[in-house]
Amino acid sequence: MNCIEALKQPRLTTPSGLPIVLVAAVALVNTNEEILLAQRPEGKSMAGLWEFPGGKVEEGESPEFALCRELEEELGIDVRECCLAPLGFASHSYDDFHLMMPLYVCRMWNGVPESKEQQALEWVKPKDLSKYEMPAADIPLIYQILDRL
Repeated sequence: MNCIEALKQPRLTTPSGLPIVLVAAVALVNTNEEILLAQRPEGKSMAGLWEFPGGKVEEGESPEFALCRELEEELGIDVRECCLAPLGFASHSYDDFHLMMPLYVCRMWNGVPESKEQQALEWVKPKDLSKYEMPAADIPLIYQILDRL
């Protein structure tokens, strides 16, 4: 197989064999220039850690579509794909998978974010994001937010 053929093949694992998981996240920014963080609930992996809202991109979905779906399911808000602007990106290997996570920024949505999955929510000033314990993949996103917002 040549390089062109290899690029055309869907790659679902890393060279070391770890499955690649695509997750989309968003920095929801309110009128006070605060960003919404959600705390992972008990019973989920990495429970208690704070993260940017979002979730797994299902087969056949774009990251933007997945975010709109996840935000409605988890926070009860309606977000249009056209209101999502790419902001940053994280790539991180955990023990049993490799996470690829585009980060979007969104300043417009319908509804008031409220917890639908028993997760705590908190609006945070960008300069204070690093005070929250986060999954390893989310930490580089803090610096991308600080550089770009």
